[in-house]
Amino acid sequence: MMSYIVYFNVVKGKEIVNSPYNTRQDSFADRVVRGHIVDASGNILAETAVAEDGTETRSYPYGAEFAHVVGYSTQGKSGLESVENFNLLTSNAFFIEKIKNTFQNVKNQGDTVVTTLNETLQSAAYNAMGDNKGAVMVMEASTGKILAMVSAPSYDPNSVEENWDYLNSEESGSALLNRVTQGSYAPGSTFKVVTALEYMRENADYGSYQYDCAGEITNDGTTIHCFDYTVHGLQDLRSSMANSCNSSFANIGLSLNRTSYAETAKELLFNSKLPCELDYSKSSFKVAEDTNTAEMMMTAMGQGQTLVSPYHMALITAAIANGGTLMNPYLVSQVTNYAGTEVSSTKPSAYGQLMTSTEAAQLKEYMAAVVSEGTATALSGQSYSVAGKTGTAEYSSESDSNMDHSWFIGFTNVDNPELVISVVVEGSDGESTAKAVPIAKQVLDAYYY
Repeated sequence: MMSYIVYFNVVKGKEIVNSPYNTRQDSFADRVVRGHIVDASGNILAETAVAEDGTETRSYPYGAEFAHVVGYSTQGKSGLESVENFNLLTSNAFFIEKIKNTFQNVKNQGDTVVTTLNETLQSAAYNAMGDNKGAVMVMEASTGKILAMVSAPSYDPNSVEENWDYLNSEESGSALLNRVTQGSYAPGSTFKVVTALEYMRENADYGSYQYDCAGEITNDGTTIHCFDYTVHGLQDLRSSMANSCNSSFANIGLSLNRTSYAETAKELLFNSKLPCELDYSKSSFKVAEDTNTAEMMMTAMGQGQTLVSPYHMALITAAIANGGTLMNPYLVSQVTNYAGTEVSSTKPSAYGQLMTSTEAAQLKEYMAAVVSEGTATALSGQSYSVAGKTGTAEYSSESDSNMDHSWFIGFTNVDNPELVISVVVEGSDGESTAKAVPIAKQVLDAYYY
């Protein structure tokens, strides 16, 4: 019994206090003023103002810009307001000050949560999304630090209580949903990095792969078209990736071992838990021994029944950029008391090896070709280099509606990767990656220029 009590208090205590289902989670608020949440440069993202009569008001200076990642603290809690509830309602002020405040019946100031977020990148991503629906995430490949996380449409966390009914209605466009971590999308051609990896694993001579693209491929009654019915001609694996040749990848899909394909997807965290501090949706990959020809062709090019979040695609991209090793992604770099004295900190740590360094290097080369000569040339010729993959995912069969989601995943400074970016734009206008790539460029330009 004693050992369980120790375990409960030391190990589970913080988790239980942070739980949004714990009706007593704010009991500390009787004696502690909720602490600040700040970005990596100290910009205040959430703070509590105390009026002369003791009334406390939680405010969010950046409004909708950080809404989904920082969250809200009324009508329950979300985002970091929920995850870091324990720290925000804990005061590590100097102990003499705490004793003095206790005698004077004055609340102590809660600790400050210092995030990894970069206001410049967050603002650029928020502005780049404009009126579009979708998501943008930026992280560091070598550390796992999450620098930006934007979901659109957004909402103003300063007025959640007043607008609660609207925010939970269809009219809001699911504004409360964090599309970065909770969105489930067909990955489109961004999934071709997974298919290419599986083909490489099954074929030691993958460098000699060739396919003559006639703009479409038909097998067993199913026809797959390349975008705009483009005839790509003779393709190897590199040019198949660079040109995002659907016919070639459908052809590759027909040759893959279903069991091995599913295992590779599992190693890349499909149908698995993700390392994530916020609420998220698991990604889905459904290839099995009885998967038919049509489904294999569709899956290989990123359609079919595969569903993934922008967050998950960022993790896969980060592993490729980082030599196959995925670093644990994190949003909080340290917790300090209100005076700035460090209480705890997060150090970069490896989550695991998702692929070999050789495999990662080869995929990196293919993704660099996408930018230098393929479907993302709008990102070439910058002061920073980029490797990436574009994608267009069909989601509707209605001829009178926008039918595509536009994707881009990639990383900068290819020889020594720095920033990883994942972008999805819902309901793109049929211009393939016309929206996702310019949005990615706008965000990266804000960082490098």
